[in-house]
Amino acid sequence: MRPSTIVLAAAGESVLLGGQAVIEGVMMRSPDAWAVAVRRADGTIVTHRRPIARLTGRCSPLRWPLVRGVIVMFQALSLGMQSLNFSAEQALGSGPPASGGGEPAADRAPRAQAWTVGASLLAAFGMGFALFFYLPLLLTEALRNAWPVLEQRVAFNLVDGLLRLGAFLAYLAGISFMGDIRRLFQYHGAEHKVVSTYEAGEPLTVESARPHSTLHPRCGTSFLLFVMVVSILVFAFASTEMPFLAKLGLRLAALPLIAGIAYEAIRLSARRRENPVCAALIRPGLWLQRLTTREPSDDQISVAIEALLSALGGDPRARGEFVPL
Repeated sequence: MRPSTIVLAAAGESVLLGGQAVIEGVMMRSPDAWAVAVRRADGTIVTHRRPIARLTGRCSPLRWPLVRGVIVMFQALSLGMQSLNFSAEQALGSGPPASGGGEPAADRAPRAQAWTVGASLLAAFGMGFALFFYLPLLLTEALRNAWPVLEQRVAFNLVDGLLRLGAFLAYLAGISFMGDIRRLFQYHGAEHKVVSTYEAGEPLTVESARPHSTLHPRCGTSFLLFVMVVSILVFAFASTEMPFLAKLGLRLAALPLIAGIAYEAIRLSARRRENPVCAALIRPGLWLQRLTTREPSDDQISVAIEALLSALGGDPRARGEFVPL
């Protein structure tokens, strides 16, 4: 798992700004473009910027509640995988030479790489589904033979959901001990600091960003947590009499609905976090960010600033609302 972009809609905007930590860098997204900045092994920073297709602006049904969350999720996954591919090339030194100072890298023939991105997305989705849906369901079925109470659908689905949530939290805790992942989480923290600096209207400098928290109330990590919790509620009364593969297929088919509900929940809580109920919804996501963020170095903060400036077309006065992860 890696930090990835979740972008929320607000009044007057169908697409807002978002961010993501990548390998030795940060990706930022504006309404019109996404940009990734990576620090190469020689210490230079290379950036890559491309326009964004605003799908929700072309078709009004894509802006409907629930539907928009699904669109945002899949577009975020696609942009995230492209950013990761670029950052991996640059960090390993296999990409085009960096021009330094945040100048754009050469175009990497995106059409030729589209199949690679698609295959990577499919593989990542498959692994995530197996770890967080297939294995918990398989274990619940095994426990059902030992615990008669699991014959009741609510009990069965509750245990399945809790195992799913437990697997998610254990996964995050486990990878946080890996050195490379800790650096990724540092860039995640750098992204949050720069986002908070921008939202506060402060100059986009390392000095301004450094005092800000590595936690952010609209972090997309909360989206993943919402997905896990919403899935428990959605499946609470699902039949347990179906064959195993039918249960698994139902969970796969319901993922878009779950993502849509989770998106609307995090969108509401982010926009009304002064409300005690919404503040309570946000709080677990902030706790979870203590696993997925680390205090960054000044060099890492400067990379996040380069990514943001590139996404904004070099204009730090452009305004928007970030939903980083």
